[in-house]
Amino acid sequence: MAVIVRLKPIPRILLLGAGLTLLAGCSIFGGKDDASNDANKDAANYRERSVEQIYADGWRAINNGAWDVCAAQFNEVERQHPYSPWARRGMLISAFCSYQANDYTTAIATADQYIQLHPGSQEVAYAFYLKAISLYEQIVDISRDQSNTEGALVALQDVVQRFPDTEYARDATLKIDLTNDHLAGKEMAVGRYYLQRGDYIGAINRFRSVVDQYQTTPQIAEALERLTEAYYSLGLDSEAQTAAAVLGRNYPGSGWYQDAYNVLKGRNLKPAEDKRSWISKAVRTVF
Repeated sequence: MAVIVRLKPIPRILLLGAGLTLLAGCSIFGGKDDASNDANKDAANYRERSVEQIYADGWRAINNGAWDVCAAQFNEVERQHPYSPWARRGMLISAFCSYQANDYTTAIATADQYIQLHPGSQEVAYAFYLKAISLYEQIVDISRDQSNTEGALVALQDVVQRFPDTEYARDATLKIDLTNDHLAGKEMAVGRYYLQRGDYIGAINRFRSVVDQYQTTPQIAEALERLTEAYYSLGLDSEAQTAAAVLGRNYPGSGWYQDAYNVLKGRNLKPAEDKRSWISKAVRTVF
């Protein structure tokens, strides 16, 4: 199973918010109780404020870790000052605060809104990234539905393709590897289930998807061994021998290869690669 690393990145956009707060001459380092109380009152009761005041109140909420309050505060910039250049930045900070509060649905919706309204802004790369990691952090155990995992993969790939030279792309690339490993793990778990129950065709289809789609993950060696087992059980000796041979060519010292070799010995067979097999063609394109 893949290990999903959770990180809470701090966007550079927050520095801009802090700058406006300081320019406004507002203290953002007041007592925690007073700051939280003031922020909650502002969020609950609408009152007109300047951009500077809203940012100051929002930043006090950030300073106190009141992420849900801070999201509401920065939403007020767009609401009260929609044509201010700070409204755009406020939207992105609001998305980040929702993300910090683990309100991923709101974070994604706000990031999507930002992307639609400001596709050419300098900060749009972060909006794409924030959406991607909000999906990524909702990845669940492989025993459950993997819709979020698949959505995270698409969003992470979008970041890498659109913004290849950014720090966001570098982090997204690492998360893509983990996400692929997670999806491969799901396929392997289902395949093992079918194999144990004697549904060899169902098992082969799952292990084949790992070979076809997730060859760069650590799951590939086991997938080839399990294919050896499944084809052997169906009496398809040539395919079983090919799976074992491809496994041995790429992972000669692994325990999975030894297991595959032992399976074939049951009928006095040895690993032998048939170049016409889909296994040989698929794996040859990578290794």
